[in-house]
Amino acid sequence: MSTTQSERLRELLEPLVASQGLDLEEIAVDAVGRKRVLRVVVDSDTGADLDLIADVSRVLSAKLDESDAMGDAEYTLEVGTPGAERSLTEHRHYVRATDRLVRFQLHEGGELVARVLAVDEDGVDLEVPGVKGRKATTRRLAFGDIDKARVQVEFNRKDTTDAAGAQNAQNAQNAKNNDTTEDEEA
Repeated sequence: MSTTQSERLRELLEPLVASQGLDLEEIAVDAVGRKRVLRVVVDSDTGADLDLIADVSRVLSAKLDESDAMGDAEYTLEVGTPGAERSLTEHRHYVRATDRLVRFQLHEGGELVARVLAVDEDGVDLEVPGVKGRKATTRRLAFGDIDKARVQVEFNRKDTTDAAGAQNAQNAQNAKNNDTTEDEEA
């Protein structure tokens, strides 16, 4: 039984990635001129910061150096995360997309853009934004009805926790200004 280089690399690297508390999402080997680039995409439920990515990169690089998985030719190792507009292909991806806006391509045809409210083993509960002043509605979408799904970048979303934090900061500033005014009057 023949295995591809990507499959062999996955078998080699996945336990190392898991030992760092991450999921191995994707491996790709691409030719760039005379060199090759090994791209490794990792993620977790809590995300991955730059320090963790650097640690994983060092661990993977050491393992690759001691094995012959990449052969003798030069290559560059790139380790990163899926990015803002990630495709949702696994159950865990949908869970991680809870409270995010997602564009769904449906098997029946058509497209739906909605916010993921909850995820279970059978599908997702969504909030579909209202159009032209109408209220948002909820909808259940089974995984079997989804052809493709991709997280959408939101630039104008108002986060309620940020609004509360901004209000608290404004209240603190007002209190400070009042204290300063009272000190000047005294």
